[in-house]
Amino acid sequence: MSAPPSELASPTRPSRVIERPSRYRRLDRLRGSRIGRALRQYGEDVLRPPQGVVPVERGSFTRVLLLWAVARAVNFGFLWGFYSIAKAARWGFGPDSERLGTFFDYLTGWDADRYGQIAAQGYPMSLPMNVSGDILPNNWAFLPVFPGLVRVLSDATGLGWQPIAILLSLGASLGATWLLFLLLRTVTKPQPAWWAVVFFSFAPMSFLFVIGYSEGLFMALMFGAMLLAIKRKYLWIMPIGLVTAYTRPGVLALGLALGIVFLVRFFRRRVDPFPVREWASLMVTGGTIAVAGLSWNHIAQYVTGTHNAYIRTELGWWLDYVGNDAFTPFTPWFRQAGTHLGVVGIVLVIALIVAFLALMWSRPVRRLGLMVVSYAFSYGVYILAVFLPQQSTFRLLMPMAPMMADERWSSTPRRRVAIVTGCLVLQVVAILLLWTRGNP
Repeated sequence: MSAPPSELASPTRPSRVIERPSRYRRLDRLRGSRIGRALRQYGEDVLRPPQGVVPVERGSFTRVLLLWAVARAVNFGFLWGFYSIAKAARWGFGPDSERLGTFFDYLTGWDADRYGQIAAQGYPMSLPMNVSGDILPNNWAFLPVFPGLVRVLSDATGLGWQPIAILLSLGASLGATWLLFLLLRTVTKPQPAWWAVVFFSFAPMSFLFVIGYSEGLFMALMFGAMLLAIKRKYLWIMPIGLVTAYTRPGVLALGLALGIVFLVRFFRRRVDPFPVREWASLMVTGGTIAVAGLSWNHIAQYVTGTHNAYIRTELGWWLDYVGNDAFTPFTPWFRQAGTHLGVVGIVLVIALIVAFLALMWSRPVRRLGLMVVSYAFSYGVYILAVFLPQQSTFRLLMPMAPMMADERWSSTPRRRVAIVTGCLVLQVVAILLLWTRGNP
């Protein structure tokens, strides 16, 4: 008689439990923690397809053009008003009370005058120094694209450099306004996008769009590059980035933002395909922009024969504020605050950094999408790393304009009216203190 099947079966061995390595267990605990859940939610918000985005309506350019025209008329009106007051009151121009000439002279002071010198004479072959060997402010601090365009257009039209510089600034500001509109319409709803453009158009420092400064051209290029990045046309960004690198300092922020986009897309390639064509073009474009953004110092050094000519030229503007210490990244804000306010200043800088990070963490900002968030974060890091806060701070923050699409700014009619009114009042103050009686 055969044995029961149960007796024929092999004895059951206890199953072996395979434990995950400790590093994976730690990652699991982190993912399940409150911080892990918050980070996961942040990533989901940043990467979520934009909500409420609709195609740009026919006639949108006409609306933007009318808005731009009204805002520029306001700029001209305020500037003409202060010019007339200054002439009647026999004010000098700026903190040194220079002679106030024609209205064209008034609209092409400070940096614009430097651009005019470069357009006419090029860059100096040697650098001015004081008795201590510190390089003093000179034209190597100003990049060549804007004055180069002024020279070409002036030669082509026969007009002087002053009207050409103003017209170039005006045209570039229209391009920046339209490209900002298109950029924001790809990442958010029509209402916050439109009001962000309104705030940008009437912003306190928007008067720079009607004087011979390069801000409008720089922002037009940056906003165009961001729009291409959102559309994943990475290789098309390269020529724009190269021009931007020699228009005004700041293109390194774009390079860093593209680097962040590359890393995010690489680690998400299983859920969001990242084909070779895209990652290769993104890597090449980001690297090229980074190299171009760092190249001006080497160009200035080669031409003048002075080591770190551009960096030391920039430090020449710092002498009256913090002395002649060597440049160290991420220290200028602390140096300025510590020099003039002591420990209180250091605490204020730390508080500003925390406030900026809190803004970047907020849900309305993260909903603007990966490219806008990466760019805003990168530009903030750039300003902290290399810029000494002074009266120029306000105009250097203008490229952060995409952040104004945060829907909290335009959520109610009362808030929108208050912001536009505040912009106009502050614009009057800025023209008086940062242009007519001071320098920006």
